[in-house]
Amino acid sequence: MSRLLRSLLSLLLVCGLLGGCVSTRLATAAESPWQAIPLNTRSSGLDLAFSDENHGILVGSNRLILETSDGGRSWQERNLDLPAEENFRLISIDFAGNEGWIAGQPGLVLHSTDTGRTWSRLLLTGKLPGDPYLVTALGPDRAELATSVGAVYRTDDGGGHWTALVEDATGAVRDLRRDRMGGYVSVSSLGNFYADWRPGETVWTPHQRPSSQRVQAMGFTPSGHLWMVNRGARIRFPDPESTPTDTGDPAFGDAVIPITNGYGYLDLAWAPDGSIWLGGGNGTLLSSRDGGTTWLRDPVGQQQPSTFTRILFVGDGKGFVLGERGNLLRWAGAADRVG
Repeated sequence: MSRLLRSLLSLLLVCGLLGGCVSTRLATAAESPWQAIPLNTRSSGLDLAFSDENHGILVGSNRLILETSDGGRSWQERNLDLPAEENFRLISIDFAGNEGWIAGQPGLVLHSTDTGRTWSRLLLTGKLPGDPYLVTALGPDRAELATSVGAVYRTDDGGGHWTALVEDATGAVRDLRRDRMGGYVSVSSLGNFYADWRPGETVWTPHQRPSSQRVQAMGFTPSGHLWMVNRGARIRFPDPESTPTDTGDPAFGDAVIPITNGYGYLDLAWAPDGSIWLGGGNGTLLSSRDGGTTWLRDPVGQQQPSTFTRILFVGDGKGFVLGERGNLLRWAGAADRVG
């Protein structure tokens, strides 16, 4: 038996023992629905939101705040009336009509009633557990604020008073998301467990991770179920044929591993056309059009020298991929794909 044949047989045996091999290569799509948008900054975008079809604001590290009036095709720098010696990380923004909210670290919450032309800084009590992490605009003078330790508060008077919605915080988090129904999922800072909370409950419900790989990020599918990204470039989608475990933990399917290239995944999102998009380190931007069974590299993402940290689809079909050091991709869709 030749040396080559013995090597191939050994490889097949190892693959069988491990339950399947994963390629370190992945085909690149022939075209891309994304366009790279130049930003005159080296700061990293962390979140963005739109007040109407055309007007939006992007926030990020080093007090970064940019504004668009053409749906995100171009962005201009804005200034905030904040002390020059304070270097805030603007981590979350949301609009409900003309009313906007920004959450920043350390200890910053801003409120606007004129689509972000002017912002008022709210005074937060020193007893607030954790730093502002996620803000959600709910309507006139109403918003929810979640902190970096999983405390959740609501205001009904424009930020003058905040009411705690949970009795105990969940602990330091590395990721925290809110669904359209007002529920939250949080990932512990070490990624060793996650927790969820629903409106009306008084405490978070902790859950064990479904595998030995630590949890990197979690979020909600379009139908409201949970997805999970684990260390080791593994994705888990909800298992539609399973019921929650005896402990009440949600049921996930087997791990999906699109490619093993040494770079982890940081975010996942569903596009308006039903495709799934996955972002991570070193320009990793992958897409699947069959529910996560097969994947392709995105050619525009490969050209960006950046780690992609957030994938956002907002409002009326707009989408953006936020990257480090001023990298931004804008969803062009099928009508204007890049070849």
